Amino acid sequence: GSRRRRAPFRLSRKAGYATLLLPYMSSATQHMLLDPPIQFASEEHASQIAYMSRDYVEDGLGWGWARQRVLASIRDRNTNVCVVVERGVVLAFAVMKYADEHAHLLLLAVRPAHRRKGLASKLIRWLEAVAETAGIERVLVECRRSNDAARCLYSDLGYHERNIERGMYRGLEDGIRLRKWLRQLPPDAGDA
Repeated sequence: GSRRRRAPFRLSRKAGYATLLLPYMSSATQHMLLDPPIQFASEEHASQIAYMSRDYVEDGLGWGWARQRVLASIRDRNTNVCVVVERGVVLAFAVMKYADEHAHLLLLAVRPAHRRKGLASKLIRWLEAVAETAGIERVLVECRRSNDAARCLYSDLGYHERNIERGMYRGLEDGIRLRKWLRQLPPDAGDA
């Protein structure tokens, strides 16, 4: 039978509320929350996120994550958009949407000058901790087949490449579908 889970766990956007959850988080998760400061995106961050997506994620594919789509994700109660901001500039961001049993990392980018400093890993781990708290079983993500840096990042974080999809990105580029189980793989999970 089909059972409904409660709505995905979402930290409050109000300043200070995240600190109420610190006693329930591991010390590693606390460190991710506080250094560098990871926070929920506000509407003021939407344009920067959109331009970063256009320039660093969707380059050569057309612009699918314009400001309105980013704003819709920020406002969506089943989606977390988190950012690392310094002096008003978004250095890195991630967008994760939650369903009943899985979460989907939709978008992730780090400004070139701030790459190789662990920001992407910290954002992903932070979102995974939220997903685990909500009882989510697995996280799904896709990346371009040609994006070796992303493939290495996801592999290092425990994601497994499931398959290659020809022409996944608007028929222009092949994609890789990846998955990570947050809990022990159920015996009957197969290729779910």
